[in-house]
Amino acid sequence: MDSVTIHSLFTEHDIYLFKEGKHYKLYDKFGAHSVENKGIQGVYFSVWAPNAAKVSVIGNFNGWNHREHILFPRWDGSGIWEGFIAGLTWGTLYKYAIETAHGEILEKSDPYALSWEQNLQAASLVSTTWYEWEDEKWLSERWKKNSITAPISVYEMHLASWMKNENDPERVLNYRDIAERLVPYILEMGFTHVEFMPLMEYPYDPSWGYQITGFYAATSRFGSPQDLMFLIDQLHKNNIGVILDWVPSHFPGDANGLYRFDGSFLYEHEDPRKGFHPDWKSYIFNYGRNEVKSFLISNAMFWLDRYHADGLRVDAVTSMLHLDYSRNEGEWEPNIYGENVNLEAKTFLQEFNTAVYGEFGNSIMTIAEESSDFPMLTKPVHSGGVGFGMKWMMGWMHDTLDYFKEYPSDRKFFHHKLTFASMYMFNENYMMPLSHDEVVHGKSSLIYKMVGDEWQKFANLRALYVYMFTHPGAKLLFMGNEFGQTREWNFRQSLDWHLLQYSVHKGLQALVKDLNQLYRTEKAMYENQFSSDGFEWVQADDQENSVYVYLRKGKLKDDVCMVILNLTPNVMDYKIGVDAVTHWKVIFNSDDEQYAGSGVHPEIFREDDEDWMNHPKSISIRISPLAGIVLKKKKEKAHAQKRIKLHKR
Repeated sequence: MDSVTIHSLFTEHDIYLFKEGKHYKLYDKFGAHSVENKGIQGVYFSVWAPNAAKVSVIGNFNGWNHREHILFPRWDGSGIWEGFIAGLTWGTLYKYAIETAHGEILEKSDPYALSWEQNLQAASLVSTTWYEWEDEKWLSERWKKNSITAPISVYEMHLASWMKNENDPERVLNYRDIAERLVPYILEMGFTHVEFMPLMEYPYDPSWGYQITGFYAATSRFGSPQDLMFLIDQLHKNNIGVILDWVPSHFPGDANGLYRFDGSFLYEHEDPRKGFHPDWKSYIFNYGRNEVKSFLISNAMFWLDRYHADGLRVDAVTSMLHLDYSRNEGEWEPNIYGENVNLEAKTFLQEFNTAVYGEFGNSIMTIAEESSDFPMLTKPVHSGGVGFGMKWMMGWMHDTLDYFKEYPSDRKFFHHKLTFASMYMFNENYMMPLSHDEVVHGKSSLIYKMVGDEWQKFANLRALYVYMFTHPGAKLLFMGNEFGQTREWNFRQSLDWHLLQYSVHKGLQALVKDLNQLYRTEKAMYENQFSSDGFEWVQADDQENSVYVYLRKGKLKDDVCMVILNLTPNVMDYKIGVDAVTHWKVIFNSDDEQYAGSGVHPEIFREDDEDWMNHPKSISIRISPLAGIVLKKKKEKAHAQKRIKLHKR
């Protein structure tokens, strides 16, 4: 094997941008690239290790000998080591042997590697993201599907435990096997997007993918980069968007990962008050270092560019923005204003959002998983905001689940938990999550958070889903919750698909399917989902009956739906204020027999021309027990025509 020869993919402008924290496509430069140099095929390697005394490439081609293939340090103070090795091809295993300033030899996998091994050594592979995509039509039109004025209903997934191999339950499915099963299921259920929990390479299964070592590598647990691209391609060809979980908040201390990469605190912050996460025992990126910002923003760009992702859900944003997150007094240092905001992290997130929206426009989305009341997360950067497209509505999730844990007889004491969200629901662009975090670690499954006997548990959950799907905001539901998974989620096991042989589970699945249909087809449910123009309380204060009534409004005046929630097991006749009588019809009832409900049919049995609930007229309707009911306002023209026909008779 030939020794290393001088070669570079970097221009002076690349180096300038990298050092300024403004290079957003570093994956074109760093890592291992199959190239031709002076007519010879081989691989070009480059790695950032500014404090190293020496860097060499080791691998299965040289017996892992760190003395043979030593890279050249650049002369420009960038800290980049690079070089070309002839004769290497795709599939070559390699690592970097980094000699620190103190003479220690560290064996590190490539931060920019496109593939990693699945073993203790976890070597990098010389790989490629070449793929013949067939999703041009989706890409050209996806801005419509990813718009904040479009219905966005997300199915959150952990690939390893969604569905196992039928013949070998211990073996996970390949990305291509998953595509064969997942695409028809999402089409049947009517979700508009899937969200994959992290698919970047991670060493520890119990982390669910949130402790990443290979930020540019699709995890090889399920196949090659091209296999993942095939899965995404198939979803796109069937008009299903793909959101990836992205973790720029921290990384584990694995010996072959980013931790002390060149013997110094390179990617992580040196000050443990900023650089170590006490809950996750992981290391926090140094957002004030320009080269680290370039690494992370390039990584976001990589998944949107090379893998055609439609969005990134950014994990643990709260921990990034707050210097005192999970820290006691004296364990954190205030910023220059004496406050707890991590100004470097905020600036990084603003630059990240500016970069990806600048590159892809509104054809993609960024979503913050953020649980505090940090202001202006989804407001434009030029207006002082952080620039996210949406934010998870964590307060709504917690209040709603707390409410549904109460017995119906006690709900009148907690009535405000379901109305409180209206105080802030238009402060940000919210996505309403019922996520994986709510069905693990002893929290129980969603169905067992509900109270009562089996019928009441399922009725409660059906009503909760109606509330969720008719509430302003985008939607997210974790896998298994659509059919009432009874066990807590276990990342090692498949979902309990056998439960669908039982009518209550099958009925719940049918309900979610129809709610997706309702959400996607009734414009009143999504056109103004982030605007106060799209929502109006009719009855928010009837705590004695635990009844809630509200309107959802589209952009057209006549496009109005009414939602009635009866959160007691009592069938009742209920009087509701309206602007016009005879203009309403029931279009959805969660108590319908097809959903394993009791089959009480909501029926408007009286209309009155009298003021009620601050409206000039009223209707009286029989409402089903523990149910969500949706009525639709008939269009004025249709009523005018109906009146004419009746008059002619």
